[in-house]
Amino acid sequence: MDLFTRSWAALRAAVAGLPPEDFTRPSGCTGWLVRDLVCHLVIDAQDVLITLATPADTEPTRDAVTYWEVSATPPTGEDPLDALTVRLAAAYEDPALLTFHLDDVGAAAGRAAALADPAARVGTQGQVLTVADYLTAYVLEWTLHHLDLVAHLSAPAGPPAESLAEARRLLEAVAGTPFPAPFSDEDALLLGTGRRTPTPEERAALGPLAARLPFVLG
Repeated sequence: MDLFTRSWAALRAAVAGLPPEDFTRPSGCTGWLVRDLVCHLVIDAQDVLITLATPADTEPTRDAVTYWEVSATPPTGEDPLDALTVRLAAAYEDPALLTFHLDDVGAAAGRAAALADPAARVGTQGQVLTVADYLTAYVLEWTLHHLDLVAHLSAPAGPPAESLAEARRLLEAVAGTPFPAPFSDEDALLLGTGRRTPTPEERAALGPLAARLPFVLG
């Protein structure tokens, strides 16, 4: 729960500090500019609010690891929902409006998460999770998107070290195997999710795991 708060606060702070010109630079998400990614974060924050306000009275069907649907096909940016996000982001025109919307909805999502009972059950996408598992899954979401945000920017700080470590733990649980210990948490996340192509040396270090990459989370 605490890591959700810290990872989300760090990501929102990084967005808040962006100069206007950075919103039209590429992000680490294929086909998306930084403004598109920020618009996606607004939608994510809305999803958090909706889920925390959707109690469930049945047993959990997913946890923080099995929450993720895993594919081997990286996104192209041409998915209808991705394309809608791009159009919606462009409609803001002034980056300050987008930043304000994220700060407004994002802060509300953060407060709702802090007030939620970790043991309570909530429903999302036809599944049931405890609040603790749902928010833990989002540590991976926030951390990956924080890396996406700063991928082609020089000024903003990256994700907190503890968020990177937890995100790596979650990704390794999804993969069912650890990444090589010499890999930094950031490199494990970027390589594991297909955000970066391994070098020949990294591919050798990955061994059989290299053939299973990437783990595209959705």
